[in-house]
Amino acid sequence: MTDVQTLTGTEGLRKIGELIKDIRIAMMTTAAPDGSFDSRPMATQELEGAAKFDGNVWFLTRDESGKVAEIREDSHVSLIYADNGNSRYIAVKGFANVSKDRARIHDLWNSMYKAWFPHGENDPSIAVLCVRVTEAEYWEASSSRVVRGVKYLAAAITGGKVDVGETGTIKV
Repeated sequence: MTDVQTLTGTEGLRKIGELIKDIRIAMMTTAAPDGSFDSRPMATQELEGAAKFDGNVWFLTRDESGKVAEIREDSHVSLIYADNGNSRYIAVKGFANVSKDRARIHDLWNSMYKAWFPHGENDPSIAVLCVRVTEAEYWEASSSRVVRGVKYLAAAITGGKVDVGETGTIKV
């Protein structure tokens, strides 16, 4: 990996948007009451492109879920995104809040959610979970899988360091 980059502000938001825009599922981690951590997969909503990312990541969830109870006690969360095929990974930190905003539920709703909310978007148990991103760390390969393989092999043979991508920190 190349030297660590630090991005801030609009440039940082753009980078986060670029990294997560095509990754549908994030692992959301919350703090449990006993001090441990709980993680579960969540389907990211409303990421229409890197240029539109405003620092908020949206999810639909069940209001009575364990994660919602944990967020009400401690709003710190992390979101882990992984795109193994493109060797792109991002760990996002932020603060979560939960609401029953019917207009936002309507905006985010799609028929896939009927599996969890059989009464549709008017299901009384549905809630909106928003994570306001505060910082992130990322790792991203700079070339195709084949090229990375050749670089790894060259590094092993020569004992040298080979640039295979970039890593960075983003402060929003």
